[in-house]
Amino acid sequence: MNIETITVGAGCFWCVEAVFQELNGVKSVFSGYTGGHTKNPTYKEVCSGSTGHNEVAQITFDTDVISLEEILEVFFSTHDPTTLNRQGYDVGTQYRSGIYYTSEAQKAVAEKVKKEFAPTLYDNPIVTEIEKLGDYYQAEDYHQNYYTLNPNYGYCKAVINPKVNKFRKQYREKLKKEVEK
Repeated sequence: MNIETITVGAGCFWCVEAVFQELNGVKSVFSGYTGGHTKNPTYKEVCSGSTGHNEVAQITFDTDVISLEEILEVFFSTHDPTTLNRQGYDVGTQYRSGIYYTSEAQKAVAEKVKKEFAPTLYDNPIVTEIEKLGDYYQAEDYHQNYYTLNPNYGYCKAVINPKVNKFRKQYREKLKKEVEK
């Protein structure tokens, strides 16, 4: 088993977490914050837009099962990387599209997928930032595994359900066996 971790921002971290938790080869997904200037920010502070942080998901995966390139293809396929600081109704710098790498090899893969794969999906320019991971802060416990624990919450039903259902159809062959539907 070869374990690697990548951190991505693609709008609300609940949505990102919900998608990647179902992907075969993914060992864990934690919601958190990165890219800002405030130490140990709270959700309320991040949502205010004053901390500079991005809502992110930190994804740990087994490279013997799924490659970083495949992870990033799912990333680009499940959000709109052409809208600056916005995903749907979520607006602000905390919802920006970003890939936060920990090695030069990860950076190279991220740049390749952004340049070669993402433009095949979108007509507008890709605005995803690719930056070295700085300080990462895990979000409060109530944000972890949010979609699974709160499936009847309005946001989950209205926003996350359609995203997860689309993902399941598009990536059926890459789902964990227990979530195949």
